[in-house]
Amino acid sequence: MKNKTLKMTTLCMLAIGINQYASAETTRSTLPLLKAKQLPTWCDSNLKKIQQQITDFEKTPVNANAAAAPILAKWDKIFAHFEDFSGPISLYSNVDPDAKLRKAAEDCEIKINQFHTDMFQNPKLYNLIKNTQAMDPVDKKYRQDILSQFEDTGVQLEPTKRARMKAILDELTKLEQEYGRNVRDNPEKLEFTPEEMKGLPGSYISALKKNAKGNYLVGFEYPEYRPFMELADNDDARKRYQIAFTRRGTEQNLKLLKQAIDLRYELAQLFGKASYADWVLKDRMAKTPDAVNQFLADVQKTVAPLERKEVEELRAFKAQTLKTPLDKTEITRWSEAYWSEKLRKSKYQIDQEKLRDYFPTLAAQKWLFAISSDLYGIDFKPVKVKAWQDEVEYYDVVDKKTGKLLGGLYMDKFPREGKYGHAAVWGVYGGSTLTNRLSVSALVTNFNRKGLNSDELETFVHEFGHALHGILSNTRYASQSGTSVERDFVEAPSQMYEEWARRKETLSKVADYCDPACPRVDDELIARLKAVHNYGRGLRYARQTLYAQYDMALHSADALKVKPLETWQKMEAATALGYVPTTEFPGQFGHLMGGYQAGYYGYMWSEVLALDMLSAYGDNLNNPQVGQRYRQTILSQGSQKPAAELVKDFLGREPDNKAFFNEITGQRVK
Repeated sequence: MKNKTLKMTTLCMLAIGINQYASAETTRSTLPLLKAKQLPTWCDSNLKKIQQQITDFEKTPVNANAAAAPILAKWDKIFAHFEDFSGPISLYSNVDPDAKLRKAAEDCEIKINQFHTDMFQNPKLYNLIKNTQAMDPVDKKYRQDILSQFEDTGVQLEPTKRARMKAILDELTKLEQEYGRNVRDNPEKLEFTPEEMKGLPGSYISALKKNAKGNYLVGFEYPEYRPFMELADNDDARKRYQIAFTRRGTEQNLKLLKQAIDLRYELAQLFGKASYADWVLKDRMAKTPDAVNQFLADVQKTVAPLERKEVEELRAFKAQTLKTPLDKTEITRWSEAYWSEKLRKSKYQIDQEKLRDYFPTLAAQKWLFAISSDLYGIDFKPVKVKAWQDEVEYYDVVDKKTGKLLGGLYMDKFPREGKYGHAAVWGVYGGSTLTNRLSVSALVTNFNRKGLNSDELETFVHEFGHALHGILSNTRYASQSGTSVERDFVEAPSQMYEEWARRKETLSKVADYCDPACPRVDDELIARLKAVHNYGRGLRYARQTLYAQYDMALHSADALKVKPLETWQKMEAATALGYVPTTEFPGQFGHLMGGYQAGYYGYMWSEVLALDMLSAYGDNLNNPQVGQRYRQTILSQGSQKPAAELVKDFLGREPDNKAFFNEITGQRVK
């Protein structure tokens, strides 16, 4: 919900407390360093200043059909100030090492969202914008985007419904915060004996703490969970870990999720919509639940047979390896990753842990900077600035040709207690050519310090794509900067960029940045990596389809009747691997409480467009001419145009889904 009315993907700062460094052409702004005790006062002070700006804006004289441009410019300036203040609050609530500051930031977020709702329920502001006339396409779209925000926040509802809308939005913010906190701050450690750790590499085991009994303690961070599920030989240990992992949000999260689903349904009813999905999708590329459900049905029809085939292949491999009868051999959900890894090693000679030797983390970062530099004509210059944690890095991003400072990049790469546990990008500034405001992105990951496997390298490149989408934005208004595009398009630029982590023409260059030297990717390894990537696509896309269909089921017209866990149990039970009793996946499915509700389908919807756009590069991913065209027609445009129009501009034709279905069926040529 927050992502519906507030551009949470861009995190920015007000001038108060900002550290500024002068450069040749513009000003670099970095995030303020706050203490938990300071934050409440800082929060209230900034909200008061923004309120004064809004009060002044209300007094703007506007005649009927007045030119929109000056009014929109004033509005965007207020939005930028609001974004400047609200942005780091969301970031700090997820990454700051101080638990007290994270909590203070969450408390401030509640006030921010309440303030935001009041602003977009203000009929004076709405009418002021509505009484203008836009003269060019950018202003026309921005004007309509603003009016849609007002309308979606309930400005046109009668007073009783408008008040209820505000109460719902406030309650959803609190529910989503508590849900995320229950997952992120879960301190539980599982205890495993040395016997149960067999199969795991020494580098993994040596990084763990032991208890007084000499047993190892393992938490819920992905760098601990994923290798364990892929490499630990003990089947019971893997089962115990997976069950605990799916329950790490605690049973309380199932209740919170249900409350949120019911509130979203009620919200849709206020607008006369049949479901929350009907309400939210009208502003996205898909437009209707029917379009989404048909898309997902088409994908499921394609991948379900592939999923069953792959499970049978794993079962046969396990039976052969263990010399057990096929009819008495099964693949369980907690053993799928383990036997998939075994099969990959046997069939394709790919050991994900050994790949860390090929992709040292620092070398991978230098390589990623280099390929992005060549493709888009930019440089990354390290700058020493103080950040929320000592290991966080900051880089100026500069245009090679002009020397102009384009924006900034924060990188927070390694896991720590209390930090956001996945990989994500927060936009720290939304840029504006009108005010010379620069974009800044914060890339947050939880990588192994020594090296990355191929999946993690793809994740790195994917998230870097999000960061570049923000930094290379060149929009008139800050509100339309970078990743403010439709939610079912926002993943496309990042998904397309993943290809650079798969082909020899790019991967072979990682070794150029290794110190000490590391092995170079060759044709043989590329062929094996491609086979590994292709392997398991049925399981992978079937799982994504399940997530998306479950999301749509929760936000359908029958939402009030839905019981989240029972619905999940029924839907997962119908898959090839079935449902594991006592697991509680919905209680830790953060996307449903973090802005992707009625939107998880967008990952595959975006991939359709990503793979289609990739075709423009042909056999040369390093083509700077295509890279520049892509930078100008897609990355720089933000949401100044509808996403469908952006893709058409880049491809020179209407997009289609051929490349996507070739990908999921294994018919892709390259």
